Amino acid sequence: MSQSFLEQLEARANQSKSLLCIGLDPHADLLPENTAAAARDLCFRVIDATADLACAFKPNSAFFEAFGAQGFAALKEVIAHVPHDIPVILDAKRGDIASTAEAYAHAAFDELGATAITLSPYLGREAVTPFVKRATRGAFILARTTNPSSAEFQTLIVDGRPLYLHVAEQAMSWSDQNNIGLVVGANDLTALTAIRQKLPKAWFLVPGVGAQGGDLEAALDVGLREDGLGLLINVSRSVMSGTDPHHEAIRLWTIINERRQRLVHKSAEHRRIQVLAQALADAGCVQFGTFTLKSGQQSPIYLDLRRLVSYPQQLQIIGRLLVEVLARLPFEHIAAIPYAALPIATAASLAGGYSLVYPRREVKTYGTKATVEGVFHPNDTAVVVDDLATTGDSKFEAIARLTDAGLLVKDIVVVIDREQGALETLQAAGYRFHALATLHQLLDAWERLGVLSAVMRREVDDYLKSQRV
Repeated sequence: MSQSFLEQLEARANQSKSLLCIGLDPHADLLPENTAAAARDLCFRVIDATADLACAFKPNSAFFEAFGAQGFAALKEVIAHVPHDIPVILDAKRGDIASTAEAYAHAAFDELGATAITLSPYLGREAVTPFVKRATRGAFILARTTNPSSAEFQTLIVDGRPLYLHVAEQAMSWSDQNNIGLVVGANDLTALTAIRQKLPKAWFLVPGVGAQGGDLEAALDVGLREDGLGLLINVSRSVMSGTDPHHEAIRLWTIINERRQRLVHKSAEHRRIQVLAQALADAGCVQFGTFTLKSGQQSPIYLDLRRLVSYPQQLQIIGRLLVEVLARLPFEHIAAIPYAALPIATAASLAGGYSLVYPRREVKTYGTKATVEGVFHPNDTAVVVDDLATTGDSKFEAIARLTDAGLLVKDIVVVIDREQGALETLQAAGYRFHALATLHQLLDAWERLGVLSAVMRREVDDYLKSQRV
């Protein structure tokens, strides 16, 4: 079965690790002579120089149509010159109905060989349907464009919302074949943010970076999907006008991917914290009120991860979350600190297929007289796993037993860092410290989930602040 247009686009984005859409706009002032052949040759040079970095190419039909029949022929050659696995989006902004729209679609897809086209939504569904009949061909619908006068219509308030938001939502319903995206300019971050919130899975073609005032990194921050995809960043003039198109393309490619990496990591961290917060709340591992601690102090929050033994689903969830952290570390064994961490580390051991050992709390005076249970060899590396970390001091006794038995310890992983000095203490001793979440991150998540009221949050914050003094 042939891939839909957006499946093709996503496959190319993943294969090229790129969100760059190279606009092929052969302005007359970029040409040595104002001919169709010169326009074609410039585009050939840019395609050859940037194909390895391009997620898509976007030739602008107008610059070729200006040369008449020779321009149409040159445009066809340019599209054919693009490697077959790279989508070509014809920037034509068509918008008509019935047989006229059918003819435009035939010209774009069958005569010219484009993969997708830009369309105006002003005439409604009828203007788009002929272009999206085939799943393998797609369309990007103009929702919020970059030109100043676009505000005359696009930002009008209709039923309490800007018109561009109505257009975006309606346009996405005009095909069920996964072949419609939206044009959303980088120079209106409010619109980009609003449309992304309404359409979290959609693909946007994003013009306006650079000369038109759009901030590339800001557009990525608000426009990227959680998976780091969903945006095609269109660049044209800076690539077309330079003496080294590849150098400019790789500069932009690098900026985009560095930002993507940070945002995807942040998104993954946010997801992990939300999942962890929900699992702990579901198992009753966090309670708010008034509690007397072992020290005799009164606390408005009480954490008890020992409850997880009675909640297998939540225990499995936390085990899988631990695997996400453990998978990045070098070790032969997980070393669980008794007692609360034993079931948690066992869940991670089963989820990740890791060997589990643990230091005994009580010295074994019979049999093997082992201080560390499990099968291991001298100089094997063990990752210490525990439920909580407060000051970090309690971890040293367990580490001492592991090292006395011949194991090496470099990393400590906990479910919750209470942020009372564990990070600094353990790092000062030469260990790497990792936590699924800090207590403040979880408090934010519990407040979002409605587990923690705003009033109680202030009480907890005041208490935690007093503990750090």
